[in-house]
Amino acid sequence: MLRDVMFGGRTRFRELHRHSLEGIATNVLASRLKKLTDAGLLDRRPHPEHRQGVNYFLTEAAIQLVPLMVELGSWGSRWLPAAPELARRARYLADGGDQLQAQLMDELRAIHLGHEAHPTGSGILDTLDALGGTTESGPPGTV
Repeated sequence: MLRDVMFGGRTRFRELHRHSLEGIATNVLASRLKKLTDAGLLDRRPHPEHRQGVNYFLTEAAIQLVPLMVELGSWGSRWLPAAPELARRARYLADGGDQLQAQLMDELRAIHLGHEAHPTGSGILDTLDALGGTTESGPPGTV
């Protein structure tokens, strides 16, 4: 779930369910989202246009996991079968090093925490989207 919110720009339950690479069941998804929220990794906020809808946003604790998520993605693309576009994304993030990861974390803070974005040229999430993969409609500022 963190991967899909972090790199896929998905913040709504329906998006997370519909685009799950693992084909997750709705009850399992609901349970995982609750656990991640209770653990302080996701923040649950009302959707501005839907009375009963909610959006899930990363917390600072989750954003601090970016380097670990990049390492896991890099390891997975080397050792496990991966779709070519996801492998390209993992390599891009791993090859970009600490500076690219710091820029991505700043971009995520702007999207999920409302921090002011630091100008870095084109967004890292936009570049990931151009490489192919899972980005779909998400919060403002994502593609």
